[in-house]
Amino acid sequence: MSTLAIATLTDVTFGDDLVRYLTEIDATMAPFGGIYLVHGNPKTVLEGDWPGDVVVLQFPDRASAEGWYASDAYRAILPLRTKNAHSDIILIDTVAPDHKGTDILAN
Repeated sequence: MSTLAIATLTDVTFGDDLVRYLTEIDATMAPFGGIYLVHGNPKTVLEGDWPGDVVVLQFPDRASAEGWYASDAYRAILPLRTKNAHSDIILIDTVAPDHKGTDILAN
C-alpha cells in the first residue's frame, strides 16, 4: 500500500524562504518516489473547521515516506518551512481498493 503525507499549513508567511523551499522540495521527493496529489487547491469545508492549506504527498510505501522526511536533503530545507508556517503533518497508509467500511471492525 502507498503512504500519504498529509499536511495542513496555517499562519504562512510567504517570502524568499518559502520560495526556496518550494523550488527545492521536488528534488528531495524524487529519490523516494514522492509525488503531489494535492497542493493548496481550493477546498469546500462540509463539516467542522478546516483552516489553512492542504498538501497531500504520495509515496510508494511507509519506508519511502519516512526515508524522505528523514533524508539529509529534506532536513536541509525543512527550516525554510517551519520558520514560516505552522504545520500539522501525518503519515498514513492507504487501504486496498476493495476495502469496505466494515473491514475496520476486524482489527
